[in-house]
Amino acid sequence: MKNTRRMARWISTALAIGMLGTTLLACSNGGNSGSANANEGGANSGGNGNAPTSAVATYPIQTDTTLTYWGELTGNLVGVKNTHQDVPFFKKWQENTGVPLEFLAPPAGQGREALNVMLASGDLPDMIEYNFMSFPGGPEKAISDGYILRLNDLIDKHAPNLKKYLQDNPDIDKMVKTDSGSYYVFPFIRGDEYLRVFQGPMIRKDCLDDLGLPVPETIDEWTATLKAFKEKKGAAAPLSMVSKPRFFNESYNGAFLGAFGVIQGFYQEDGKIKFGPAEPGFKEYLRLFQSWYKEGLLDKNIATVDGKALDSNLASGATGATIGNAGGGMGKWQPLIEANDPKAVLVATPYPVLNKGDKPKFGQRNQAYSSEGTVAITTAAKNPELAVQMLDYGYSEEGHMFFNFGEEGVSYEMVDGYPKYTDLLMKNPDKLAPAQAISLYARGSYNGPFVQDKRYAEQFFALQTQRDAIEIWKNTDAAKYQLPPITPTPEESSEYAAIMNDMNTLVDEMTIKIILGDESVDQFESYVEKMKSLRLDRAIEIQTAALERYNSR
Repeated sequence: MKNTRRMARWISTALAIGMLGTTLLACSNGGNSGSANANEGGANSGGNGNAPTSAVATYPIQTDTTLTYWGELTGNLVGVKNTHQDVPFFKKWQENTGVPLEFLAPPAGQGREALNVMLASGDLPDMIEYNFMSFPGGPEKAISDGYILRLNDLIDKHAPNLKKYLQDNPDIDKMVKTDSGSYYVFPFIRGDEYLRVFQGPMIRKDCLDDLGLPVPETIDEWTATLKAFKEKKGAAAPLSMVSKPRFFNESYNGAFLGAFGVIQGFYQEDGKIKFGPAEPGFKEYLRLFQSWYKEGLLDKNIATVDGKALDSNLASGATGATIGNAGGGMGKWQPLIEANDPKAVLVATPYPVLNKGDKPKFGQRNQAYSSEGTVAITTAAKNPELAVQMLDYGYSEEGHMFFNFGEEGVSYEMVDGYPKYTDLLMKNPDKLAPAQAISLYARGSYNGPFVQDKRYAEQFFALQTQRDAIEIWKNTDAAKYQLPPITPTPEESSEYAAIMNDMNTLVDEMTIKIILGDESVDQFESYVEKMKSLRLDRAIEIQTAALERYNSR
């Protein structure tokens, strides 16, 4: 009942303040791009062999104090469970730590708006699970505005497991604090390079075999392949991909446009920060995709494709190539296409290049530190020391196993020293997908305050084609050009957010108009001039200063 009253109070406040959610603009590139930062960022990421050693803390803690915990219920469980309290993992988490929790959750997909309403109301819980890198002004502003605590002293005194992990991993320690050295959340860490890559292009290998074609590597090979799919396999939408929330959302990380040396956002090259859509290579990418669209090689509805439309196209055979995640993409689509054609098989392709044998410049790659799934302690916390001790459990040896694999004997068994998921998760009797079943008993299939374990993904990727995909997609130079999790200063933040809001709107307008043939590719330069008038140079200045501060941490 208390949850309901609080939510009602937030909603009432929302009406009063006109839903401030529009001000919560992403203020950082953060080294993460596009949908790779979404649920598969949890579903396909982790660390193995780096489980932190438990130190002073003893669990379960003896306490009668109930703490309040605000956060969205993972999308993996939407339609499966209604509240955190219904999920076995969250029940067992309280039991293991000894700390009773009252969970407060915003409506699905409305976390940003609900957070704004809650902050405006002043009615704060003890803990908030949220991406504070996207807070206006960044984490330091959230601290200075009096919403969340600076955690340095609390971690030093009450979180020995996290403290030891950060001491042992200085590169990650650098990522999880602000430019001024403030720790602000209990972090989600991808502890293994293998699991920082989970997205890329894929294609129907059975169709290639029928046509006597190799897996395409170059742009020219892709053009020939898509033409063959259209003309000889009857594919109405040879290449399709999700365009939500942004046009060509799934190509953001460098699929296809990376062949021309650019991505859709900021990157670093030769000591300078560049903005892909303003670089000459972006024009050549637009030229290619305009020609593909004109020739019917792209989905004619490419501007509006959502997940359901793509699922349908792949299942029917209308689409033979796409971009997606290894787990929630390939793992979902393989049974869909098999149902229509038992011989059908999806395989990963390398990120496209212009010249055979070149190593792709870009590709999806997330940083070890992910700002999603992280937990801050608010200034309203009744007992912040207890909250810190409870959250530190996730970085203990026992907590590491629990967060990644759940409860031994229920969701996993130790087999020759290896935590093997049980059939309850991998062959769920209620027909839940592994990602859903795992989410009931552990957090291995998404993010949270812990170090994710590689052994989770080794099992989550049940298909050999999924495991092969990771090896193929990680063969890029993305790490060389990728920006680390940098942030503008609180003073710069509003200015930067305003610039990029207008800039991204312009880039989307340019991209869709030129690719759909409503404007000539020759209009590209005029769009670049508009970008400059929107103060692109100032945005680059802000990003450059943020990178310099990060490098000096």
